[in-house]
Amino acid sequence: MNKKASGVKAFNTVGVVLAMSGIMTACTIFPKPEAPRVMDFPVPASLQHDGNIRPQSLRIDTPTASEPYNSSRILAKPEPWEFRVYGGVRWRDTSPIILRDMLVGAFRAGSDFRDVSTDSSPANTDLTLATEITAFHAITQGDNTRATVAIYGQLIDNHSRATLCSKRFIASIPARDKRIESVVKAFGSAGQKLAEEVIEWSETCDARPD
Repeated sequence: MNKKASGVKAFNTVGVVLAMSGIMTACTIFPKPEAPRVMDFPVPASLQHDGNIRPQSLRIDTPTASEPYNSSRILAKPEPWEFRVYGGVRWRDTSPIILRDMLVGAFRAGSDFRDVSTDSSPANTDLTLATEITAFHAITQGDNTRATVAIYGQLIDNHSRATLCSKRFIASIPARDKRIESVVKAFGSAGQKLAEEVIEWSETCDARPD
């Protein structure tokens, strides 16, 4: 092969490589996605304690949760065997964190415990509220959507490590319609109902193992 032919072949090869490189580059350029809407799980606003302070202090641990609940996705469950995710929107943090924060705020506002802290606090406490998330999703049946929050709770004596009381809690509140704003509002109402039940249960625990 002469030098002229070699030069033409090399030029053609370089041209093909550059063309392919341009195609690959073009294929990997996507418009920057918009940031998803970030929703909060509000602390119940209408709770208040009766002024009688209990001597015990309480630590509220971050709930345990398995997938898909251990995430910031807002979940729907149209069928008993299927989960779906609301697109373009998420919770401000993972479900265990926002549920813990809600419970802490609710207990501080509406319970009679002397002090309420989270598991991130170095303070020693008398009791611990340990919970496990068993439901944190919207259920749609036909035209009806309900926000459902369920936990299994244990009140633990931090000195003996004994479980004083345990109970399953579930709150399910209908959404006004299928819009995400209505669904999130229903989640907030379910959280308030759940918090009220957990507070009443914890304050009436007779300190005897189940």
